[in-house]
Amino acid sequence: MNRLGRKASETLIEMAPSADDDIAVLTKFKLLQSEGEESNGPLCETLSTAGSEVPSSSEQGLSSTETTLLIPDRQVIDKRHQSKDSIFFRDGVRRIDFVLSYVDDLNKEWEKKLERRKEFESNLQKAGLELETEDKKESEDGKIYFVKIHAPWEVLITYAEVLNIKVPIKENDIPSMVENPLDCMLTPFRLPEKVMHPEPDYFTAPFSKEKQELYLINDESTFFSPSMRNRIVNYILTRCPYGTEEGKKKFGIKRLLNNGTYSAAYPLHDCQYWKKASDPNCDNERYTLYMEWARFLRFYKEQPLDLIRKYYGEKIGIYFAWLGFYTEMLFLAAVVGVICFLYGLFTMDENMSSKEICDPAIGGEIIMCPLCDRECEYWRLNTTCESSEYSHLFDNVATLFFAIFMGIWVTLFLEFWKRRQARLKYEWDLVDFEEEQQQLQLRPEYEAKCTQKKKNPVTQEMEPYLPLTSQAVRFCISGTTVLFWVSLIIASMIAVIVYRLAVYAAFASLMENAQTLQPISGLLTPQLATSVTASCLNFVIIMILNFIYERIAIWITDMEIPRTHMEYENRLTMKMFLFQFVNYYSSCFYVAFFKGKFVGYPGAYTYMFNRWRNEECDPAGCLIELTTQLTIVMAGKQIWGNIQEAIVPWICNWWGRRKARNNPENLYSRWEQDHDLQTFGALGLFYEYLEMVIQFGFITLFVASFPLAPLLALMNNILEIRVDSWKLTTQYRRPVAAKAHSIGVWQEILNGMAILSVVTNAFIVAFTSDMIPRLVYYYAYFESDNSPMSGYINNSLSVFLISDFPERNKSKTNTEHFVICRYRDYRYPPDHEKKYLHTMQFWHILAAKLAFIIIMEHVVFIVKFFVAWMIPDVPADVKAKIKREKYLTQKILHEYELEKLKERLCQGDKRATEKEFIATEGRMELSRAM
Repeated sequence: MNRLGRKASETLIEMAPSADDDIAVLTKFKLLQSEGEESNGPLCETLSTAGSEVPSSSEQGLSSTETTLLIPDRQVIDKRHQSKDSIFFRDGVRRIDFVLSYVDDLNKEWEKKLERRKEFESNLQKAGLELETEDKKESEDGKIYFVKIHAPWEVLITYAEVLNIKVPIKENDIPSMVENPLDCMLTPFRLPEKVMHPEPDYFTAPFSKEKQELYLINDESTFFSPSMRNRIVNYILTRCPYGTEEGKKKFGIKRLLNNGTYSAAYPLHDCQYWKKASDPNCDNERYTLYMEWARFLRFYKEQPLDLIRKYYGEKIGIYFAWLGFYTEMLFLAAVVGVICFLYGLFTMDENMSSKEICDPAIGGEIIMCPLCDRECEYWRLNTTCESSEYSHLFDNVATLFFAIFMGIWVTLFLEFWKRRQARLKYEWDLVDFEEEQQQLQLRPEYEAKCTQKKKNPVTQEMEPYLPLTSQAVRFCISGTTVLFWVSLIIASMIAVIVYRLAVYAAFASLMENAQTLQPISGLLTPQLATSVTASCLNFVIIMILNFIYERIAIWITDMEIPRTHMEYENRLTMKMFLFQFVNYYSSCFYVAFFKGKFVGYPGAYTYMFNRWRNEECDPAGCLIELTTQLTIVMAGKQIWGNIQEAIVPWICNWWGRRKARNNPENLYSRWEQDHDLQTFGALGLFYEYLEMVIQFGFITLFVASFPLAPLLALMNNILEIRVDSWKLTTQYRRPVAAKAHSIGVWQEILNGMAILSVVTNAFIVAFTSDMIPRLVYYYAYFESDNSPMSGYINNSLSVFLISDFPERNKSKTNTEHFVICRYRDYRYPPDHEKKYLHTMQFWHILAAKLAFIIIMEHVVFIVKFFVAWMIPDVPADVKAKIKREKYLTQKILHEYELEKLKERLCQGDKRATEKEFIATEGRMELSRAM
């Protein structure tokens, strides 16, 4: 490939702080004269053979500035003959890198907005950008002005250096990995090579204006990809000033959008998504992404991550890489979960507990105490026959195995993702990115709101800062607000618990008297009916609180004035995650760890607010209720999320596009089409991550209660990938490209949830399921050697003398004049000297539960840490490639410096000495040795 050197003209655009301005835009145009002198000294003859790999600086081509001068300044093409897919200025040469739109409404602030626009656009032109305005008369509705922005070569190379963008210097010479013979089996899942890898693999180096000959510049118009170009233009737009108001410098397109000066700012899609563009200069990447990635019929195909990254930028690319990897790993968890579920299904008939409950001679003869005061009746144990049979599906020996397996699976998922992330980090030129891009760049909002300045100890430059007292006040307000909303969630959960307690009696009375419910009374018990309705009510409350809190979280994060974009996202992430963690999981925690644990016993029940009697678990345990709660909240959230993500944007766009139906295609321009799409927004990916991380919590924190949760998550994620890709490709404006080398703070959140999941699942198996009491009975309290589990139900139920009921607890009806009733606990009978106190079996079971938790946690944690230690975070071949690229980059740069020094010596530059040449050559030798 040709390497095109440039010396004809250069544009220098610097963003430098001054005493008067927070940001100053300095534009200089400078003509550099090449000396062209040659020297024939002996040293030049000696050096003439050196540095042969470095191209001569005499290779020159026509600059973009000179090319532009050949184009008439106002060459107007009739819009009727302009393709709607045009992504170029009227001259057909300069590419549209960004579009601003505004409506010239004649209100009281019209003149103010006009002045802002004039100043802003004037400063953009001073910064080197080229603008072209489409009059409102040429827009489809006759109301909207469109300002098209083009970044010429001089601007691109200047900011490529500022943003430390890496560009190709040499084609990758490391041989690709040996293909696995089994890869042929994956052929049906593969995409074409030109889709998977749209560009060759290069070694890259940060761009430098002074060393342009080093880079593989074939064509200036295509050297920087459209995503790089819109990222550079967006960088300028966010920092360009537009005037002074109230004694403060105002700058940035975000403020202009907020105050209505402009209505939208966005880069363009390159073509229609359903057909290729007629312009041969268009890459048609959007069309390729739609055909190969965004259609649901391609759900079984791999994702074209390199093309996603090229079109949308690394930040969106790494999200889809993570989501795809997470979905792949879910397949293994789903298979094991289905096997555990099938084990429970096939062993239902062998479950001795449900057999005894369903047996008319055993469960039919056991009279249970009323489940609520006064209104509830005495009931026979066999009325819960069907629910006890179904509870065995999730409460069996496989539950323990699956809980341990998921603890190890989480570790494998996180460790293998680190390796996958490290590979992407290298392939996408993101090594050493964080320090350069995220930590050192201030948010424009931070620069605007912080009026005080101090010297940065790293850069030794004056920069804005927020005083410590102001930070403390803002954090106090923020913390108080978050605490208030978390308390509100807890209060809403208590309200749902009160609902459960208050309506249970109503359900019990209704199901007892309603003849139409008799056929399903065995399955739909009062406990289950209460649990289902409470779960639905809880889900509605969750959605309402989410809607409100999202806006509160953004407001308080803005109030804190975070310093960098990464800091802003991290703070918002922690607030939103803390809220949603409590919001989504609090009801599951209640059912798993509190329901049925603090009931008391007949005659001494525990009451909430001294009014409502605490709920009891089903005789078969609370696990089936936890499963119900988990299924409703998890499935409901996924269904609602997909509706919100796909259907709502489609309806909005359909409504907005109605005006285009009655117009010819060539009158509805590319910038107008994109203007009518939805805005993805700076927090678009934030909500996608949040949705998936909450789902991750459901399948890890409570997976012991529902082995099918990974299967539900897998099916949702297969749909989620295609829904996200479809909406991003077809329903949203093209997002501004952004870099990200990892999934950020979400990685730490996932690590924390992985550790917490081991604890929660151990407690679920110990305290929520009925496994430990059964095992204790099997080994220590069995009554028959031939059938150790026979008699377990009778053993697990204590006896209460009905005459001992206080008046508050007595049932209104006792038509059969029962003398005793049974309840689920381990207490001495009424005729024992330790009447109604806990038996020794209760303490044995409690000790077994605590021992099980300790053993399970330690076993799983040891295995987790051992697996994490065994799997390196960075693959060995990636380490080798990183070292190879660093070595080659240093070698090429040193050879370039040597060649330049040779030219200076040959041209008689007195500042260049032979000693300097020898030192430079020695540095090259040292670099090779290292």
